[in-house]
Amino acid sequence: MTAEIATAVVTDEEKTARELEAEAQRPSGPAAAVILASGIGALVLGLLTTLAEASTSIHDWLQFYDRVGPLSGKTIVAGAVFFAAWGALTVLWRRSNPPLRTVTIAAVALIVLGLIGTFPIFFQAFTSE
Repeated sequence: MTAEIATAVVTDEEKTARELEAEAQRPSGPAAAVILASGIGALVLGLLTTLAEASTSIHDWLQFYDRVGPLSGKTIVAGAVFFAAWGALTVLWRRSNPPLRTVTIAAVALIVLGLIGTFPIFFQAFTSE
């Protein structure tokens, strides 16, 4: 009876070791893809915010829903770009291990640029009158 318990414990420990080993071998590409896609989506949102102020035609094109104004188009387009980038990068990196530090630094830089594009003091400098 004690041998059966010991065998069960060893088997569980072996399973845990195998799971950890399998997890360590998983590619980090899909995780890197979503990190970089978030930066791309944020940058697109910032660009669209600035472009909507700079051009009345872009402002009017982004107005998908009249009660919301061009914000509806900005968020829908930025969300679509995020999901498209996530899908494309996941397919591209599904079996690879891109350097997560580099990807994260690039994503943070893109997010910062996107945030700058959403500040009124910045995008109002491009206002078309």
